[in-house]
Amino acid sequence: MVKRPVVTLTLNPALDLTVQLGELVPGEVNLARQGNLRPAGKGINVAMVLRDLQEQVAVTGILGQDNSDAFEHLFAQLQLDNHFLLEQGATRINVKLSEQQGRVTDINLPGITVSEAVWQTLQQRLLALCEQADVFVLSGSLPRGLAADSYGQIIGLLRQHGKTILVDTSGQALHAAVAAVPDLIKPNVEELEQWTGTALPDAEAQELAVRKLLALGIRHVVLSDGERGVRWYSRDGAWQALPPRVSVVSTVGAGDSLVAGLTYGLLNQLAVADTLQLATAVAALAVSQIGVGIPDTERLNQLKQQVSVMPLAFSC
Repeated sequence: MVKRPVVTLTLNPALDLTVQLGELVPGEVNLARQGNLRPAGKGINVAMVLRDLQEQVAVTGILGQDNSDAFEHLFAQLQLDNHFLLEQGATRINVKLSEQQGRVTDINLPGITVSEAVWQTLQQRLLALCEQADVFVLSGSLPRGLAADSYGQIIGLLRQHGKTILVDTSGQALHAAVAAVPDLIKPNVEELEQWTGTALPDAEAQELAVRKLLALGIRHVVLSDGERGVRWYSRDGAWQALPPRVSVVSTVGAGDSLVAGLTYGLLNQLAVADTLQLATAVAALAVSQIGVGIPDTERLNQLKQQVSVMPLAFSC
C-alpha cells in the first residue's frame, strides 16, 4: 500500500541567514565565526525533518519569483513534491544572530505582498492536494496582502474535506486559526499568553487556558516550554516530556522539528507517549546543531532514550 503524503503549507517563507558569533555587541562591528544562508520557512523546516524521517511530503505556499531557485533546488534535492506558487518580487531574508551562550536575535524582513489572484489560486491548489493527502501542517506567519483570518479560511476549507490539520503560528493568525478549530495547535507559553491576552505565570494558569482551547473542539494542545519540556493536553488526559541535556548551539528550527515529530506520530498512529518522546528528541537534536534536519539517526535514537515522558493529572 502506497503511503499518502503529508502537506506542509508555508505562506511566508524566507532565506535564513544564520550567523554565529561569540557575543552580540549592539552599535559595534561584530565579527562572525560562521554564517549559513539556506532556504527556510516554518513549513519547509517541518518538511525537511519529515523527509529525514522517511515520510513523503508535498510542500506548498508562496515564493517570490525573483529568488525561487534556491528553494526549488532544495525541493528537488530532498524529493519534496513542489506545489509552491510564485508571486512577484523576492522572498524575504531573515537574519538570525546566534550567540555562544545560546541567545538568538531574529531580524525578520517583511517579504512579498500577495495578490488576491495568487491567494485564490493557492486555495484551489490546496483543494487539489486534498485528493492525495489526509494530513496538513500550517506553519508560520502571514505575508503582506493576506487577511488576518487567512488560516481560518484554509482550515475551514480543509475541514470540509475531513482533513487532519496541525497549526503552528502566533498572534492574530493564531486567533483566527483557533476560531476555525484545527485538530492540533502547538503554542509556546508566550503564544498562549497572546491568545488569552493575559500573563500565564504557572502551569495552573496555563492549563486553564488549555481547557478553553479544548472546549472549543481542538483535539490536541501541545505546549512547548523550552528547557521545562513539552506538555500534551487532550480530552483523554495529559502528558509531559522532559528533554535531555544538550549543549545548545542554535535554537533555530527547534519548534519546527518538534512539529515534525508530532506530525510523524499522528501519521503513524503512535501512542502519545511515543510521539512525545520522538518529537522532544528531534527538537533536542535541532538545538544541538546548525541547520535543520536529522543528519545522524543514531544520535537521535540516543536522545530518545534520554527523554522522560510521564502522565499529568489533568481533566477538562
